[in-house]
Amino acid sequence: MSNKLFVDVHVIQTVPPSCLNRDDAGSPKQAVYGGARRARVSSQAWKRATRLAFREELAIPADQLGVRTKRISSLLADRLAARTGIDADAASRLSTALLQDLKVTDGKNAGETAYLLFFGLAQLDAIVDLVAGQAEELAGIAADALPKAVADLPVRETLAVGHPIDVALFGRMVADLSTLNVDAAAQVAHALSTHAAEIEFDYYTAVDDAPDPDREDAGASMIGTVEFTSATLYRYATVGLHTLRGNLGGDADAAADALSVFIRAFAKSMPTGHQNTFAHRTSPSLLCVMVRDDQPVNLVSAFEKPVSRRDGLVGESVSRLAAELTTVSSRWGCTPALVATAYDNPDNTQTLHEAFGPPRSLDEVVTAVDVDVRARLGEMTPR
Repeated sequence: MSNKLFVDVHVIQTVPPSCLNRDDAGSPKQAVYGGARRARVSSQAWKRATRLAFREELAIPADQLGVRTKRISSLLADRLAARTGIDADAASRLSTALLQDLKVTDGKNAGETAYLLFFGLAQLDAIVDLVAGQAEELAGIAADALPKAVADLPVRETLAVGHPIDVALFGRMVADLSTLNVDAAAQVAHALSTHAAEIEFDYYTAVDDAPDPDREDAGASMIGTVEFTSATLYRYATVGLHTLRGNLGGDADAAADALSVFIRAFAKSMPTGHQNTFAHRTSPSLLCVMVRDDQPVNLVSAFEKPVSRRDGLVGESVSRLAAELTTVSSRWGCTPALVATAYDNPDNTQTLHEAFGPPRSLDEVVTAVDVDVRARLGEMTPR
């Protein structure tokens, strides 16, 4: 049996007029694919939306998740003060001394690092554990002597284990200390429209509700434009379960739990660019999850030739995806070990059933994948 296990997640989702993800000029991001200009949402935008969904949609407690910030020293100081009762100034000095072992470059602002660090709040609590019993004694040591007093504490080692699920999934790079790097278990593709897409402009005005009665101005008090596009998107992500389990300390059950969380969050998340302007939040038209023991397979080739239909794009996009899956399986031998799909019953029902299996609910998809990967992880040798 292969010692690798991949879970591919495919989504077809239509969004109305929106600006989910802007470039530096404020325009919706785009890309040329198959010779046609497509709407695009960057992988970074959807990964952040997925991370936010862990907390906001799935209500996972903050202490089980990661935080990405330049303010690791301030957060550690707050936790030191809260746990040990030492004053804020002493906690700040102790925090700075503890983190000197990381050798992370200081930022422009006091107490900040030069770049964002991604870590778990539980990992900060584990660092507090290292000094909790002697915090008052350490608080009495001069700031210049503190680094030597805590030099033998395993701060690096503490940040290298016990990763929260979002760090385990999306990885971490620490430029100044490669031993703290975490290889990402999840890869997320840029979402692309299955069809050619154009950018349009919304011209808007705002009228003063309490105008000066002595003035005869009858026009708008504010005029502007905002760019938008609408699209049927193909979204894809893959998770290496073997890597995820390794990032979670070899715990197969924790890896399976994290995968279920990721599938739900990725399916239900939505970037929030111009959300108040467009109210663009929709649900997927299709969620297809495939378990593979050979390699991940992005099925975007289904849309290399842009979909072009006047009676709607979702049905044809779903049919194209089904055909691509069948082709990849039969021609290239990349046959998934499990396919579980949530979708409606549009045209070509028999074709869709042959490719995707019978339609299921989101809960049924997650459960089917969970049962399958737990069994497979149990048969694999931990890396």
